[in-house]
Amino acid sequence: MPTLITNIKELLQVRETFVSKVSGAEMAILPTIKNAFLIIKDNLIADFGAMENLPQIKADKIIDATGRIVMPCWCDSHTHIVYAGNREQEFVDRINGFSYEEIATRGGGILNSAKKLNETSEEEIYEQSRGRLEEVMHLGTGAIEIKSGYGLTIEGELKMLRVIKKLADNYPISIKATFLGAHAFPLHYKENKEGYIDEIISKMLPEISKNKLADYIDVFCESGYFSVEETEKIMEAGIQFGLKPKIHVNQFNSIGGIQAGVQFKALSVDHLEIMNKEDIEALKDSKTMPVALPSCSYFLSIPYTPAREMIKAGLPIALATDFNPGSTPSGNMNFVIATACIKMKMTPEEAINAATINGAYAMGISETQGSITRGKKANLIITKPISSYYQIPYAFGSNLIENVIIEGEILA
Repeated sequence: MPTLITNIKELLQVRETFVSKVSGAEMAILPTIKNAFLIIKDNLIADFGAMENLPQIKADKIIDATGRIVMPCWCDSHTHIVYAGNREQEFVDRINGFSYEEIATRGGGILNSAKKLNETSEEEIYEQSRGRLEEVMHLGTGAIEIKSGYGLTIEGELKMLRVIKKLADNYPISIKATFLGAHAFPLHYKENKEGYIDEIISKMLPEISKNKLADYIDVFCESGYFSVEETEKIMEAGIQFGLKPKIHVNQFNSIGGIQAGVQFKALSVDHLEIMNKEDIEALKDSKTMPVALPSCSYFLSIPYTPAREMIKAGLPIALATDFNPGSTPSGNMNFVIATACIKMKMTPEEAINAATINGAYAMGISETQGSITRGKKANLIITKPISSYYQIPYAFGSNLIENVIIEGEILA
């Protein structure tokens, strides 16, 4: 029997026909219906419209959404939520003046997380990770991408990817897995970078492919990490094993990673805190989604992705959390929306588009999620009574979500 949501103050992100993503000036347009209804049947959006057009229907459950906004769940296309422990000491180190790069040089950063992960059992990592997943689901995230990258050994990377698979098997939220063995060079490969790249390509990728543990391949393309040439080599190998690239680029420097990502038809290029005209030009007319991670910029006090410049150039933008223990220990997409509006000067409409329809594109799930469209998954946010959707970024410290529906069911 269907579930009926009635008297919706405003139904957001309504797309009568399929739209894969929105770009440039289109990002400022957020289609809505005021005083609306929505019908859920078989875990899918069956129908919606204005209350005056509500058909006669026998519903198993009726939700009165008077005064409330209903919208698609957030699609968080860039996270690292499978990890062990935390890096709160590094947080204090940064307060005391150490940079992210200095902390990494002293054995902190990604290598610190790798050490903890390899010392922690798979069961314990799963328990820690599922707590984070449940938290973000209640904050409105209905689809999430999760990366490996804190193993940096074949055993550690496989352990992380098995945990991601177990989360996907045990929770209704859509989960995409990304192999990020090329997150950093392990200490014992510091003087033999080619040796580690060979291990990724000849040992890790065949095992991951054989066990169907990943959808995408990622590389941290950055000065002091993986060069453009090394990134291209790893992307090419990943593609041969059926993994589409989604890569970290331009977090601290512009070194040509965007151009490499576009050349290898990456689904997304993520971070983009440092952008020049050549980078923006390279993304024009490509199918690669630029992904901004504003809560990372907030936490590290580094520049924000130049959203206004990119949108003016006609580009799309997606927003994601980058939830990880070192540079963004938060998976709150509502805060991401607010920070994008406050610090990147995105309008609420642009930010909501970036976190729903464009977020879905950036993780390859546009066909099933990211908008209110008949036949898409009934993954919905129902807010508390609020004056308008502007209140979501405006009241940045408040939890304005009353209910989250995933696969047609209200989260307990």
